[in-house]
Amino acid sequence: MIVAVVAQIPYGKVASYGQIAAMAGLPRHARLVGRVLSQMDDSSKIPWHRVINAQGRISLNRLDDHGYNDQQAKLLSEGVVFKHGKVSFKQFGWIEE
Repeated sequence: MIVAVVAQIPYGKVASYGQIAAMAGLPRHARLVGRVLSQMDDSSKIPWHRVINAQGRISLNRLDDHGYNDQQAKLLSEGVVFKHGKVSFKQFGWIEE
């Protein structure tokens, strides 16, 4: 169910791990969302990069150049703006309709 919810996040929008967990019927299981996404195959078409933490930051370690930079580049290519390392949920947050 987690992957199905993540697949619905629109281009240019982001959602938090907690938001995805709640929408998947697993409230208070944000870490499970992170675990599921971390185990996805690199060739997956699921937009894992659109899931960030509740503070609007990328949760991947900045020392992990590949993962952090890859996620940031994908979001930037979709027009998502970072200000002081954070994304504004007010501007870019996904609100399910």
